[in-house]
This record gives sequence, structure tokens and C-alpha cells, in this order.
Amino acid sequence: MITIIEEFGQNAGKVWQALNENGPLSEIKLINNTFLNEHQLNAAVGWLARENKICRNGTVYKIGGTNLEGKIGFDAGKIWTVLSQQQTDVDISSLARLTRIDVKDAYAAIGWLARENKIDAKNVMKQKNPQLKVSLKQ
Repeated sequence: MITIIEEFGQNAGKVWQALNENGPLSEIKLINNTFLNEHQLNAAVGWLARENKICRNGTVYKIGGTNLEGKIGFDAGKIWTVLSQQQTDVDISSLARLTRIDVKDAYAAIGWLARENKIDAKNVMKQKNPQLKVSLKQ
């Protein structure tokens, strides 16, 4: 069984492969090409941004040195700060609320932190829906 963090890495590989084979793609085309959902895609983009392998021009992503480190890295720092103050796992919607960033941006920041090996993640069932919860690595 693979961990959520390993899944983030595999999804980043799918995004990189799609961009490598097809050239620049919009978010919708990446979702259609990789069969990832929006949250999975955003976490993969965060992972690839941390590796300096993806950039975005408008609404189009392409392989290249990243231009996303300012936004994603800053958001990752905000999330890390909140997680460092918590004694328990925190779900993504709560992280977004506590840091005042979009859920979409929170997933990208989580992907960034996952690539840095700074967090643990798990899916928890809540009202029949899986919910991603994260915490700092111990």
C-alpha cells in the first residue's frame, strides 16, 4: 500500500510525463490527460514546483524552471507555521481557513511540503467522504 506522500510523487510524475509528451497544457487538459482530480493536480504542481520542473504562463503549464516558488513557497511557509502550532492532524479546508489561502493553493503548498519531506498525510473518512489530513513529520 502506498502512502499519500508517495501518491503525490507518482501524480507529479504523471503531470511531468503529460507535459513532456504533449508540450504546454492547460489545467483542464492536464486533468483530462492524467485522470487526476483538481486537488491531486494541484498537489502534483506544488511537488514539481519544489523540484523546479514546472512553470505556468497564464493558465498553461509547461516543463521548465519554475516561476511558482514565490506563491507556492510562501503558502507552504504559512501552512508549515500553522501545522507547527497544532497538536493534531489538520484537514485541508481548515488549513486554508487558518492561513487565509484558497483550498487550491493549499493543495499546491501541501505538495511542496510533501516534496520537502516535512509532512505526513492520511485520508480520514468523514460523513462518507474521504478527507485529507496533514501534520508535520515527527
